[in-house]
Amino acid sequence: MKVRIDTAERMHSLGLALGGLLRAGDLVVLSGGLGAGKTTLTRGIGEGLDVRGPVTSPTFVIARVHPPLGDGPPLVHVDAYRLGGFAEVDDLDLDADLAAAVTVVEWGEGLVEGLSEDRLEIRMSRIGDSESREVLITGVGPRWDMSDWNGIVPD
Repeated sequence: MKVRIDTAERMHSLGLALGGLLRAGDLVVLSGGLGAGKTTLTRGIGEGLDVRGPVTSPTFVIARVHPPLGDGPPLVHVDAYRLGGFAEVDDLDLDADLAAAVTVVEWGEGLVEGLSEDRLEIRMSRIGDSESREVLITGVGPRWDMSDWNGIVPD
């Protein structure tokens, strides 16, 4: 599914909608350049999951766990930008939390796909010099039947 997102508020709203669909055991892999909207999307996902916040970029701590405020799963938010390869990802022990949490990995492309055969891959890119983003959401594995996702993108 490919969508155009024109504002940070709409990116947040997309995350909020995704948060309503995600469940424990889900892996979301985010890719895109600096300022593409990865953390804004994750902030919305956290709000949709109803986790303790604020959800901010974990660049310097690498990973942050946001416990649920209700009955839902926690959010494990990872920034893999500074990781040097799969061995460093493995050191984070993400697979230990994977079944019980929603795990969102910024800059995870090429590093974390082996954690789960089911995952959402979300690639964000700027459209020219505008503030608009093209967001490509790809479901991988049997968990993600995306045929009924037409209503997921907020107006």
